[in-house]
Amino acid sequence: MVNDRLGPLDALFLYLEKKEMPLHIGSVFLLDGPISVDDLRSLIEAKLPLIPRYRQRVVFPPLQAGYPTWEFDPGFDINGHICGVHLKRGTMEALQRLAGHIFSEVMDRNRPLWDLTVVDGLEDGRSAVIARVHHCMVDGVAGVAMMSLIMDTSPEIKPLPPKKPFHPGTPLPAWEVLGDAMVSSYFHAVDRVLSVQSAALNVAEELLGGMLAGSVPVLSSAAEVLPPAQRFPFYAPVLGPRRVSWTEFPMSEINAIRHICGVKVNDVGMMILAGAMRRYAKLHHQSVKDRLLRLMVPVNRRNGGPKQGMGNKITLAPVNVPLDIADPVELLSNIHQRTEAVKHAYAGDLTVLTGSLLATLPVPVQAQLVGMLSNTVPVLPFDMVATNVAAPDYPLYLLGREILTYYPYVPIGDFMGICCAMASYNGTFYFSLTGDCASAPDLDRLRDFLNQVFGELHAAVGLARPIEQEPLPEPAPLVEEVVLK
Repeated sequence: MVNDRLGPLDALFLYLEKKEMPLHIGSVFLLDGPISVDDLRSLIEAKLPLIPRYRQRVVFPPLQAGYPTWEFDPGFDINGHICGVHLKRGTMEALQRLAGHIFSEVMDRNRPLWDLTVVDGLEDGRSAVIARVHHCMVDGVAGVAMMSLIMDTSPEIKPLPPKKPFHPGTPLPAWEVLGDAMVSSYFHAVDRVLSVQSAALNVAEELLGGMLAGSVPVLSSAAEVLPPAQRFPFYAPVLGPRRVSWTEFPMSEINAIRHICGVKVNDVGMMILAGAMRRYAKLHHQSVKDRLLRLMVPVNRRNGGPKQGMGNKITLAPVNVPLDIADPVELLSNIHQRTEAVKHAYAGDLTVLTGSLLATLPVPVQAQLVGMLSNTVPVLPFDMVATNVAAPDYPLYLLGREILTYYPYVPIGDFMGICCAMASYNGTFYFSLTGDCASAPDLDRLRDFLNQVFGELHAAVGLARPIEQEPLPEPAPLVEEVVLK
């Protein structure tokens, strides 16, 4: 019997995906020197016994009778997952354009859903690795955990173990796959009903406890729940081509602000994003009076840390941030209060309850319903996704080369034409914006606003103002700038 089956949330990312809305996550690593594509292939192939999922592909059962399963790809070839690209103009802008182009492509579901692109030709003799992995395989926390398996904490290149033959086994016959899918679907439906009851009880208990203690979260105004009167310009179906734009700040300065104001690192990141979105709204002649930025914030549900397996173990927390607070310190304090309230409220359980209710539907209905709604009508009441993951706070190395930067990537979709991923790595806090080329052609302006808001916050808390980063020029189209190797 098949037992390596995707869960409801993992499968959801497959059901939602379409050509215009690829749903992989990823990252771009900048290295301090060149690496060989062949050497990287050998390294990853030697690590595959530790991560068997990366040899497996998604297989859908007949008639969508159950959730898809993970099965070893009988034709697995490492050469199809790791390739090289040479940039003719090795600027950071050219790397961003290339990354946007790669992240815009849907991955081939007939193969394991991951790939790596080695980029050389960058300025100062550096290279880069652009990594993609489908969201049905990992979430951001699990993705960071994978770094420790592939990368080293020392520049010393260790000898690889001898290559072992791998035998994927014989695929099960279709009738057995169908029978297992139907049985699995039944037991999964029972489990989902129990999950609905558990989540409903959790919400009821927290509501009752809050009422008795007089601490039930109270929405400050109708604007907290009513649809906004004015949407951001990127509120539109994503059309496929996307761009990325990056910036970064010293972690020491983020921590200094955090300690002075008594808040969390994530609060500082969200304040910088909110301040930039305030400027972005004004850039488009939109009022910020009584305006909220509605963020969907993924929250890790791994009680035992990031090593609790692959897949998606997250819930989604709604965080509404006011855009009509001009003072950066006041805005930071407001965001801290809101994030703390969300942590202690029942918003996470409500999300679990909603997801569990959806998962009680028959699997074929889930697949068809989600596929029809995907990127067609707005389903989620958010303006953007804002995710934050913590990578190691020490340098990592790949094939002896130091990883200089870690720019995370989060996909866009469901009428959210801009999303934001934040990450901390080795003393630096990274912001990475993803934007739809059609609805958010001015993504770099938002990136520049992030820099400006950080400078204002830096000065407002009494620290010496950092050197303001110069805005990057508008990128030219990606034409004849890459050579496949």
